Amino acid sequence: MNQESRGPAPRLATPVRNFSLQLSPTPRGARLARLLATEQLRTWGLPSHPAELIVGELAANAVTHGRVSGRDFRLLLYVVGDTLRIEVTDTRGDRLPCPQQAAPDAESGRGLLLVEALADRWGVVPGLPPRKTVWAEVGTGPTGSRPLVPPR
Repeated sequence: MNQESRGPAPRLATPVRNFSLQLSPTPRGARLARLLATEQLRTWGLPSHPAELIVGELAANAVTHGRVSGRDFRLLLYVVGDTLRIEVTDTRGDRLPCPQQAAPDAESGRGLLLVEALADRWGVVPGLPPRKTVWAEVGTGPTGSRPLVPPR
């Protein structure tokens, strides 16, 4: 098609903001993911709750269950409209997350239940082998995401 006969390219009403980094699959890398995500959200003028908790859980899971020595995990945040999408990609595509009820006296095992409670939506997408991406979405508008404790 002739360049002159084509109209202008469509534009989004608001720009797509994104932030991506690779981190070591260590507890320090998981902490950095949460801290840097919180700082990026502050820079964008967005609330850090509940996103910082979701990032912390997904990063901790990548480090604990998705760790392969010598392979980093990736954190990606992007905002489209009034939705923040959080993605954590690791290199253990063979180990898909599944929320489970932890024993009452267990000290771990509730991370995905927390993500499920805090996020508007979440899921897992297989990537190019050997990767997988666990994602969560939260609203950033005035109605935001669901409250941690429903109102009575």
